[in-house]
Amino acid sequence: MDEKITKIVLFQDKKIRKQIHKNEWYFSVVDIVESLTDSKNATDYLKKLRKRDIEVGLYIGTNCPQVEMETESGKKRKTLAGNVEQLFRIIQSIPSPKAEPIKRWLAKTGFERVQEIENPELATKRTRFLYKAKGYSDDWIGKRMRGIAIREELTDEWQKRGAREQRDYEILTAEISKATFGVTPDEYKKFKGLKRENLRDHMDDFELIFTMLGERSKTEIHRVEDSKGTAKLKADAKAGGDIAGGARKNLEKRLGKSVVSKYNYLKSPQDKKLLK
Repeated sequence: MDEKITKIVLFQDKKIRKQIHKNEWYFSVVDIVESLTDSKNATDYLKKLRKRDIEVGLYIGTNCPQVEMETESGKKRKTLAGNVEQLFRIIQSIPSPKAEPIKRWLAKTGFERVQEIENPELATKRTRFLYKAKGYSDDWIGKRMRGIAIREELTDEWQKRGAREQRDYEILTAEISKATFGVTPDEYKKFKGLKRENLRDHMDDFELIFTMLGERSKTEIHRVEDSKGTAKLKADAKAGGDIAGGARKNLEKRLGKSVVSKYNYLKSPQDKKLLK
């Protein structure tokens, strides 16, 4: 998802400047406009667009920040930027043949999401299809999908029992991970050499299994002890992680090696397998 917009074929021959801002990718709005309109003066085109479409003008003014990016001369200057969601909103207002494929894709995606609301099973099928298309095995996909269901069940319990802020979820997740694997999710990602990738998409079978064990144990502890409040949820998180961590250590002792590994799932479509 990080650089999804740069993978759209329309942008492959154009240089779209991007920069991490507020922990996500932001892209140059002017560069996107230029790539979709072939305008000789994209800045002027954008000004006219904002005047012509008052709603998009207000949207840009409210949502799109000025982010420092490199110019062609190599100097750093602030430029109007937007994340993927904001760029899609702007693209919807660009009357250009080059923007039509993206508009059709957005319409199709919106229709699919409505279908998934009416029939949640479709979302599961699409997720399986996407993992399969990336080259993951059916066996791995089965574990990953089960892990997603267990994670959703746990977060539902957290919400019912007092966790409200995103920070609460991050703290509880870190507590389980540290007790299960001896490292927080951020430390785990660094160990695997990951940056913005999804950690669980780069776990092997054992890592997924112990993750599920820790989270499923924690959910059951919440229910049996009728846990309430973030302090108790945090204590339960450690307890659930300790159960999975104990099982992991026993396995490692028998195998003579660590379950926590640097193995990653390669991005290369020519060699989809786990390697060091």
